[in-house]
Amino acid sequence: MAAMIGHQDATSAFLEAWQGGRLHHAWLLAGPQGMGKGAFAARVARFLVTHGRAGGGQAVALDDVGDGAAARLVDAGNHPEILSLTRQPKDKSKDLARNITIDQVRQMIRRLHLSLSLGDWRVIIVDAVDDLENDGANALLKTLEEPPAQTLFLLVSHSPGRLLPTIRSRCRTLRFQPVATDVMTTWLHELRPMLEMPEVRAIAAASGGVPGKAIALIDSDVAVMEKKLRAIAAGGDPGNRLREALAREVSGVANRTRLELVIDIVPGLLAELARERPVAEIGPILAQWDRVQRTVRDAVRGSYDGAMVGFEIGNCLAELAPRTR
Repeated sequence: MAAMIGHQDATSAFLEAWQGGRLHHAWLLAGPQGMGKGAFAARVARFLVTHGRAGGGQAVALDDVGDGAAARLVDAGNHPEILSLTRQPKDKSKDLARNITIDQVRQMIRRLHLSLSLGDWRVIIVDAVDDLENDGANALLKTLEEPPAQTLFLLVSHSPGRLLPTIRSRCRTLRFQPVATDVMTTWLHELRPMLEMPEVRAIAAASGGVPGKAIALIDSDVAVMEKKLRAIAAGGDPGNRLREALAREVSGVANRTRLELVIDIVPGLLAELARERPVAEIGPILAQWDRVQRTVRDAVRGSYDGAMVGFEIGNCLAELAPRTR
């Protein structure tokens, strides 16, 4: 598993509270999606059920193994005192439901009335708490107001400002901030040493300091996507072959990261064209950049049709090809 990045402050805050015997019953893990908040919650859960109560002021790390038998249950996904609430697949399809339902919350609450069957702690992970139905959020709030003993709630939130203020007020907040570009670059280079440094730097810049997005960009093959965009800008793509391929590759929810990658690459590509071409040609380049921005803005307001956005971005670049101007 890749080493975590951007969790140092959150890790220190949690371990300090645990070692001092002042472990708050509910923690709100807040920050951009892709910061690894869910992974951090899983690490905390594993730590608690394998270490139990603090004692003796011993120095520990969050990933210390602790009790081996309990650790093996966690690794197998079978530890009885770690409960996770996430969106579930709809019917027999692979698509996830829009929300975490009230029935899921009620089932979790019923479990809270049972005695601990193993160890000193029970951990509830809600990932993401933003996905709760209104009734589910209210039911969770009542539990947070009167929490069972030796139960820890870890609430992952990508948009904490949208939560019920009363839920936020019952939690201690850990904020996961975007990682500095130089730190991200070093981390990515260590993680994927086979990548060329210019590509690593481009991915680090495009990620916005979000590690999960950086990994997704690598998996989307940034070099291949950039090569395709450059080819459209250079040759105009007669016959639409490249544009149609681009539209397919960024269509649908599963390819949303690829679409974001294309959107991130285009500004740098247009800036490069502006530097390379005569001053008189800068105007058309800026006009196409305005067109790209309008396309993305309109898509966000509407259904966010990835194929349409990708094809239209290709159109903008094709307009700048030397033989089509």
